[in-house]
Amino acid sequence: MKEILIASDHGGFSLKEEIKCFLQKKGLRVKDLGPYNDERCDYTKYAACLSSEISSGTFKRGVLICKSGIGNSIVANRFPAVRAALCHNLKTARLSREHNDSNILVLGSMFVNPRLAKRMVYTWLNTNFQGGRHQRRINQIRDIEKRIKEK
Repeated sequence: MKEILIASDHGGFSLKEEIKCFLQKKGLRVKDLGPYNDERCDYTKYAACLSSEISSGTFKRGVLICKSGIGNSIVANRFPAVRAALCHNLKTARLSREHNDSNILVLGSMFVNPRLAKRMVYTWLNTNFQGGRHQRRINQIRDIEKRIKEK
């Protein structure tokens, strides 16, 4: 993976900028979907934009940041094929990849400091999905999405 999406709201703007620089230094091309300043804005717009790109398959992974992470998670997981994981530590970031094949990492800027956030992003990017029994559950999620779409 050479490209990644990133977006936030005003509450996550500062952390987004730090994570963006961190990812660029690691050699990734980062597409920043905004916002581009810390003026008050609605997280829904940015979460939907990023999640739409993941859902369509245009990008494989993204990072969303707001103050708590909760709103971004709710919006992102409305999109088909999106598995957004709100994580607060290294273990949840790792497990979200190993067990859930998460494709969006959601961070709450009031719960993770920049140092921890960078370690979490690094762990998340470098952890592979384990498959096996976990693949069965991913398939079940896809089946649920199909049934909902058919209604």
